[in-house]
Amino acid sequence: MVKNLNFLDLAKTRQSVRSYSNKPVEPEKIERCIEAARLAPSACNSQSWKFIIVNNTELKNALADAAEDRILSMNHFTKQAPVHVVVVREKPNFTSKLGGIVRNKTYTLIDLGIASEHFCLQAVSEGLGTCILGWFNEKKVKELLNIPRNKRAELIITLGYPASDEIREKKRKDLTEIFSYNRY
Repeated sequence: MVKNLNFLDLAKTRQSVRSYSNKPVEPEKIERCIEAARLAPSACNSQSWKFIIVNNTELKNALADAAEDRILSMNHFTKQAPVHVVVVREKPNFTSKLGGIVRNKTYTLIDLGIASEHFCLQAVSEGLGTCILGWFNEKKVKELLNIPRNKRAELIITLGYPASDEIREKKRKDLTEIFSYNRY
């Protein structure tokens, strides 16, 4: 398990895990991941998210079926993960909603992404692996979890102990391609 990392090391260690061991995830580790997500910043402190932890095997496998795509060969690994976390977008508070309208930005999605990454980074610090999924049958997921019609199931995060300790080399753009000082 990776411990006491500085943030850059933590960011370098976090990767999308698509192969999990069958070791169950301890509830206290899940709750620390949720606590990290809870502490994430949000526009006007709206905190417009809800995390649904799915650790019931039958229900988790049904979610995995809703995330699998036989045509595009995506997400076939999801049944291996012992836990699925469905991230639901909640309604923003008034000031966040108004700001989003005025500035033409969907702050709730930005906030949800930040909270989800807080969850995933805490998972790495706990020795766990995650993979954030956006490709799934949302209608089926909402049915399975009784999510109200006016809510959006935006992401599924698979969670578990990685089957391997290997940290893959990250293939990223060169630093000079992604930033500049003082102008585009």
